[in-house]
Amino acid sequence: MIKLIATDMDGTLLNDQNQLPTEFQEVYQALMEKGIIFGAASGRQYYNLIERFTDQKDDMLFIAENGTFVVHKGKELFANTLPRDVAMKLIEIGRTIEDAYIILCGKKSAYIERSTPELLEQVDKYYARREIVEDLTQVDDEVLKVTILDFKGAEDNSNHFFSEYREQLQVAVSGFLWLDITNGDANKGTAIQKVQEYFGITSEQTMVFGDYLNDLDMMRQAYYSFAMANAHGEIKNVARFEAETNNEAGVMKSIRQYVLSK
Repeated sequence: MIKLIATDMDGTLLNDQNQLPTEFQEVYQALMEKGIIFGAASGRQYYNLIERFTDQKDDMLFIAENGTFVVHKGKELFANTLPRDVAMKLIEIGRTIEDAYIILCGKKSAYIERSTPELLEQVDKYYARREIVEDLTQVDDEVLKVTILDFKGAEDNSNHFFSEYREQLQVAVSGFLWLDITNGDANKGTAIQKVQEYFGITSEQTMVFGDYLNDLDMMRQAYYSFAMANAHGEIKNVARFEAETNNEAGVMKSIRQYVLSK
């Protein structure tokens, strides 16, 4: 019996128009009636996620900032923050990357140093709280993540600037434009594992959905691991099952088939 369902947002639960499936509330209510924990597991900021789930936020699980900040029913379960000296070094490297911007992701807000339209357009999609500051190294906040917004493409460009940190940190391509850097033990998979331990849930009782490389560890933490039909090839290689595309409400259809029809 499934007791925990966690889904990525962009390219997974949301369609390409950034919309939830039309049947989401109906499916969500059915899961609540069965006592199943439903969560959003995303690189998005926590405050952005609760804006998307205004009616459900008091009951939902949120695995935000790629697993570094986890909240259930409004209560923080745990956070995995970057040491300040490490974050400062990542900022220093990020400043050398052409056509890229740094977003410092803190517990209280996200922080940027620039206010160019192309940066704000992307940041405002994923961060409900953000501040423009003169110097990221002077920010007074606990750092969850350092993110690079790379207009040349994160996988083939900024990804390579942080090669020396791969042994100690998670350097995850989370979208064509996005590179997320967190503690070495911080990822969606570790977050799922901690949630499982907290609630006494097994891998066989867990269902997850994802489409991009930052979902790899999450796929490995659940028996019912679903790659979207539109997913990156590596996700499809790891997942046990495949869901229809995000534009076909694949998450909802799979939940109906594997959970609600039982």
